[in-house]
Amino acid sequence: MAADGFQFAFTPEVEAQTAPVWEKVKRHVTPMEWRAQAPLIAAINRLKAEKDAVILAHNYMTPEIFHGVGDYVGDSLGLAKEAARSKAKVIVQAGVHFMAETSKILSPEKTVLIPDLRAGCSLAASITGADVRLIKQRYPGLPVVTYVNTTAEVKAETDICCTSANAVQVVEEAARIWGTDRVILIPDEFLARNVARQTDVKIIAWKGRCEVHERFTAADILEIKQAYPDAEVLAHPECPEEVLEVADFAGSTAAMNDYVLTRKPKRVVLITECSMADNVAADAVDTEFVRPCVLCPHMQRITLENIYEALLHGRHEVKVDAGVAERARLAVHRMVDLPPPANPARYDLVKARHHVDVELI
Repeated sequence: MAADGFQFAFTPEVEAQTAPVWEKVKRHVTPMEWRAQAPLIAAINRLKAEKDAVILAHNYMTPEIFHGVGDYVGDSLGLAKEAARSKAKVIVQAGVHFMAETSKILSPEKTVLIPDLRAGCSLAASITGADVRLIKQRYPGLPVVTYVNTTAEVKAETDICCTSANAVQVVEEAARIWGTDRVILIPDEFLARNVARQTDVKIIAWKGRCEVHERFTAADILEIKQAYPDAEVLAHPECPEEVLEVADFAGSTAAMNDYVLTRKPKRVVLITECSMADNVAADAVDTEFVRPCVLCPHMQRITLENIYEALLHGRHEVKVDAGVAERARLAVHRMVDLPPPANPARYDLVKARHHVDVELI
């Protein structure tokens, strides 16, 4: 029995309440697992109504979270924008800490909770606000474009933010506004290198990396293609340049999801965190997914159990200093206020195969 008196039992009532979710996840969750998960899903959905709360579930959440309790699902910025639009008083971030901070920046009046404070990010941890201040001293007058996968402190030192979907557009817009042919794009080295191949703007980059995406190599992709010659390979632009050179498509998690659901390939490989494949597969029932599995250890810290505890006890609240939040909000809104990019969904793979140097700080 839970602290609020809820019985975690797989009752006929729980089975009925969660049946639509089971239909979506049954190819990825065993019946034994489901009997333990379904009562938690029912309890979480009950608590959301009681607490006037919504759950933001990132694309890298496991299927029982993504499909079972997520009110809004998608990439990090999309979730933060949904948080700002939501009328709920409480936001539970089923993702990592920088995402919760971004939600708080865009929704300062709301209570933002993260179920596990240890849910960090190697990329966000690769740079600090002090680092950005030193970069600006070294390159005075150049615009700083910062990936949303960063802390509030870093965003506060930034001129404008970007996502993997609009990074090329933001870099070119920053160069136009600041009247320069050089732009600082931080902190993901591989995103910066891949963007550099898509634009004539010269890129100054930082050596930050995502510990999931940096593990993929061109040899991995070629091996997969040899084993599955009819498979379409979709890569995230946080992967090394060599991976995009041999991929069939490159884009953000949202772009990969749209690609699969729109084009309906017979067989596909998503070169990103492997929980995403399970989530897309639930909706793409006619597509076979080959899974070169790399799990994000930080995303995996978020579970049904600690989501339930977060809602029940109001833990762990994420707060951002008001001054930091105000400056960070400006950088995020500068991006949000840009018109939608003409081609936001993909990276041109012909351009991706041409080497372009970046200046690495």
